[in-house]
Amino acid sequence: MLSSAEMLTLAALIFAAATLYSMVGHAGASGYLAAMALCGIAPAAMKPTALVLNILVAAIGTVQFARAGRFSWGTFWPFALASIPLAYAGGAIALPAASYRRLVGVVLVYAAVRLWLRARAAAEAPARAAPRTLALPLGGLIGLLSGLTGVGGGIFLSPLLLFAGWADVRTTSGVAVVFILVNSIAGLLGHVASVKDLPPGLPVLVVAAGAGGLIGSTLGARRLPNPALRRLLAVVLVVAAWKLIVVRV
Repeated sequence: MLSSAEMLTLAALIFAAATLYSMVGHAGASGYLAAMALCGIAPAAMKPTALVLNILVAAIGTVQFARAGRFSWGTFWPFALASIPLAYAGGAIALPAASYRRLVGVVLVYAAVRLWLRARAAAEAPARAAPRTLALPLGGLIGLLSGLTGVGGGIFLSPLLLFAGWADVRTTSGVAVVFILVNSIAGLLGHVASVKDLPPGLPVLVVAAGAGGLIGSTLGARRLPNPALRRLLAVVLVVAAWKLIVVRV
């Protein structure tokens, strides 16, 4: 049980993560997991909490980015078709606490590297359609990992779309946020029994994430976030990964 001061600290971290992540079409799950790790939240509560907050922020982002004309159905559906059932399957798997810490720690390090390297992301050349023979299995793999860890998959899908030239920065943001929404819903439904582990202070975290998601997605529909903020978040993710893997709170 967190004290009032610890809960307010966690809420502030959740708000910051939601704001920054939602600016680039993400829902912030890796940031929420990092914040919970830093604040000593039990592993059993981390995945369902991250998924609940993800669903809220991704829903807000979906509306904002769709209104801005960022979403592409043709880019989205080949990846989502396989990811949704596998996110459900991944959500149904409850990993041992030690294994979950290690897996989430690796995901946070990956997210940190992506944030640091793409701190100064710019617009790319016109994109080409993703081959369905690749989009389906890759989407399935991302969905499975999303369900296992409690992330929505945007941190994996976004760099894939950009590096392969299957979407530009603006379209990637719009596609990623809808992808995160459907995967987060599927992951939570796959392990709906885990909602009993949600922390008692969840309403405070929901308000913090919702406010951050609204601010971030509104800004993100118009411009990219400050590179320095991305790099700062990357450092926070690495610290949280270290705490999960080495300290093992």
